[in-house]
Amino acid sequence: MNMKVISKIIGKIMILEGILMCFPLIVSFIYLESYIYKLAFIIPIAILLIGGYLLQLLKPKRNGLYQKEGFAVCALVWIVMTIFGALPFMISGEIKNFINAIFETMSGLTTTGASILDGVEELKVTDLSHSILFWRSFTHWIGGMGILVFILIFIPESDDGSALHLLKAESPGPQVGKMTSKLKITTRILYLIYLGMTIIEVAILLFDRGNVVDGVTYKMDLFNALLTTFGSAGTGGFGFVANSMEFFSPYAQYVTATFLILFGINFTLYYLILIGKFKEVIKSEELKTYFGLIFSAIVIIMISVLRTRVSTIKELTPTLFEETFRATYFQVTSIITSTGYTTANFDTWPVVARTMLIVLMFCGAMAGSTGGGMKISRIVIVFKGMGTKIRKLINPRYVGKTKFDGKTLDDETINDVFGFVAMYFIIVIIVTLILGLDPSNGLITIIDGHEVKHDFLTNFSATLSCLSNIGPGLEAVGPYASFACYNNFSTLLLTLTMLVGRLEILPVLILFNPKTWRK
Repeated sequence: MNMKVISKIIGKIMILEGILMCFPLIVSFIYLESYIYKLAFIIPIAILLIGGYLLQLLKPKRNGLYQKEGFAVCALVWIVMTIFGALPFMISGEIKNFINAIFETMSGLTTTGASILDGVEELKVTDLSHSILFWRSFTHWIGGMGILVFILIFIPESDDGSALHLLKAESPGPQVGKMTSKLKITTRILYLIYLGMTIIEVAILLFDRGNVVDGVTYKMDLFNALLTTFGSAGTGGFGFVANSMEFFSPYAQYVTATFLILFGINFTLYYLILIGKFKEVIKSEELKTYFGLIFSAIVIIMISVLRTRVSTIKELTPTLFEETFRATYFQVTSIITSTGYTTANFDTWPVVARTMLIVLMFCGAMAGSTGGGMKISRIVIVFKGMGTKIRKLINPRYVGKTKFDGKTLDDETINDVFGFVAMYFIIVIIVTLILGLDPSNGLITIIDGHEVKHDFLTNFSATLSCLSNIGPGLEAVGPYASFACYNNFSTLLLTLTMLVGRLEILPVLILFNPKTWRK
């Protein structure tokens, strides 16, 4: 392992994180918060900048990275970012348990949106300071496009493919490549698109006129618009007021849901639009499947929910139809893009609706987007690959090939996809089994007037939620609950599960494999 090069990359990440922490520090000054909140950022900023600078003084003999080193450093970088990112929660005293602070930070950076807040009386999201709320949601935006993707802008491109190894390790999807001949230009294009869409959503949300609930006005001012957009862009979904997005106006909900869909699209397609290649975008199989799945899920869930609310078509008023459609549209887009924002307690929806949401948790958004899950492209390739294998079994002389987006896929790519899906399900089974040992199993609590039990469905949905970077699950970890029901060991396990899901398994497995670190 080229430890000096790895250390220098970690040093660059530390400096970057120190610079990014200056933004919530500025927020603490704007809102005239007490000195403890300023120190909560000043102390880690100083540690990060000094430590990062010292690591830059190292002089490696070899500047390149092998593929295994690229994968290992990718996972290591995210762990380092999480540890230092948890310090503001601890120093400010907003989250006193270090493991909970690590969970909250990892959930933010991996754009999961699962939270330990609001689960117990002393931990309420509404009690957090503006600077801590900003940092909490800002981690979504930081992790959305990828930490190393940003660093690649500043790393000199080498002939040994080191930068591409880092990009492959962090970017989601079965196939990762460069949009242009220069990787540095590719990363700049990605971030410019990401930043541009972020600014546009903030601007549109500012037209919100607000909504009054129980005498309290919920309005998209600049602060709320920024936090909402950080969650939308990174498809994270940390709520910053009670009941997530439920109390905001229909306008704000529709805008947010629409941008969730946009951020769940492969960013390469946006680049193709910018250079005028509209036909390639229209022909995208993954894009068609993505929109088809969203449409189908909305129809299925709406029908199942409306059947529980009206007995005859005459009882279906325009208001009821719009409210049901809005809640369904929002939750479908939020779940398939692995965002986790909520406007309704979908844990009380019919079994068919909840089952459909679990299917969306597995699928996720498109490859090359900020969304989580297995990715639509893998789902399409799995079904096409199965079809090809079945035809060959029926007719041994059949020589058909598996194609995706008009390109013939080689056997290695197809096998990689099948291998990924297999590992995905194995991890779900193992983590769910381990969570079954948690002392909270069997406990019954009342959430939003609904009795929920910590059982298999809780553990299964919690595992799937963290692995797919969704956020809320079902039952005791439902949309109006939190992950505070788990003990420290289970919380750490779910924290690792979030990282495994965000980096798509292999980088984490390589990092913790002893053979990786042998000479």
